[in-house]
Amino acid sequence: MGKVSAANRFGLDYRAEAARMGPPVVPIIDVHTHIAGKVATPIYEGVRRLYGVRLTYSMTQIAGAQLVRDLLGDTVRFIAVPTWSDPDRSGIQRQAFLDNIEKFRRDFDARILKIWSSPRLREMFPGEAGVDLVEIDSPWRVKACELGEQLGMMYMVHVADPDTWFATKYTDAAKFRTKREQYEGLERMLDRFTAPWIGAHMGGWPEDLSFLDGMLTRHANLYLDTSATKWMVRELSKHPHAAIVGFLQKWKGRILFGSDIVVTDDHVAPQKKTTSPMADLADSPEAAFDLYASRYWALRTMWETGYDAESPIADPDLAMVEPQKYNGLSAPRLVGRSLPPELLRTLYAGAAEALLGDRLGSRGEKPRA
Repeated sequence: MGKVSAANRFGLDYRAEAARMGPPVVPIIDVHTHIAGKVATPIYEGVRRLYGVRLTYSMTQIAGAQLVRDLLGDTVRFIAVPTWSDPDRSGIQRQAFLDNIEKFRRDFDARILKIWSSPRLREMFPGEAGVDLVEIDSPWRVKACELGEQLGMMYMVHVADPDTWFATKYTDAAKFRTKREQYEGLERMLDRFTAPWIGAHMGGWPEDLSFLDGMLTRHANLYLDTSATKWMVRELSKHPHAAIVGFLQKWKGRILFGSDIVVTDDHVAPQKKTTSPMADLADSPEAAFDLYASRYWALRTMWETGYDAESPIADPDLAMVEPQKYNGLSAPRLVGRSLPPELLRTLYAGAAEALLGDRLGSRGEKPRA
């Protein structure tokens, strides 16, 4: 039995659970993580080996990228991101981000740059302060994508947040705009920059498969990843089985596996001096292990099995929307989809291999028959 926590509500032994699951049908490529930390990264490495993840794309800040590469070797790739820890919040989104893109491409052979366009930007840069930045097709976003185009890179984009946030945090549509309006500029950018785009978190709208179907139909260069585990578990479990499996079958090859696992040495420190919103998710090596393992357990359980019960991961969004019904440790239903092996192979690795050109040969691993 593990220690009961928000990442492990049932006290599962995630090591034993990994052994019970066995290896996936093919070694997994996780295209969406945030890996950092001298102590925490090896913990993550142990977790991903247990759960069959053999290649990780990480949004590591530029200053920590060499350390992560030293620890994970050829099994990590980097996605160019701003230096979020820099106190100059304005500068890191503008010229400093362009500088980072060039460094990531030159020093780490990064082939993807990340455009973060959450509605929260409208709060961070209100009015005139954000007129050149907050819209996804604003001048500085265009400059970043133009640079990526010159460097032969593709794009990852965070364009919207959960419906639960629009029902609570973003109710002021005059300030944040509606959820549908978040995509207007993205569609223009998809047409303007024809390299592939990966829409993080199922394109930001796992709640609406028909909308995603339309986006994928209109834009042949759009791909989606399955990252943001709590969000995916909560919303993808709500769809009828035939709807979600049919969607994955229709768009086979354009849906990539991602977890959005955040790894930081804050997770192994009982006392923290940080303002990171992710720092409080764990406070020891054991808690960090459970935190990272819980995400792979939940995603593999959702895709591979017929599980149908509460998730072992607490989801605070439930209490955000219905505080009278839920608390911070409540969890949604997790519905396993028992995907067929050929679909799992594509979701777990084949789609990423085709898009990104990555093969898992560095350790001699081969897909299982």
